[in-house]
Amino acid sequence: MSAEPAGMQISIMGREFRVACAPDEQKSLQEAVDYLNRKMQEIKDQGKINGLDRIAIMAALNISHEFLTAKVGSFDVSEFKRRMNSIESTLDQAMADQEKLF
Repeated sequence: MSAEPAGMQISIMGREFRVACAPDEQKSLQEAVDYLNRKMQEIKDQGKINGLDRIAIMAALNISHEFLTAKVGSFDVSEFKRRMNSIESTLDQAMADQEKLF
């Protein structure tokens, strides 16, 4: 008997999909689904683009553009997140070392 991968059912513009997803990532996946649905609905509401596949492509382009423009000047969001994680790890280690003193 093989273990079935963890997943969840999502709905994008009324279409149902089963997506593989770790249980601890389901909340962030649902947030991504909600964001995508909003972007696609905005495009649909403008009435200039017909067809779900074309709406999805335009939403993907808009989201990609948003992501790429998140790099403002020399500020890189992904690098910022990596540095924050590193600082958090350093602080966690320092706090653990302090607890050993008492």
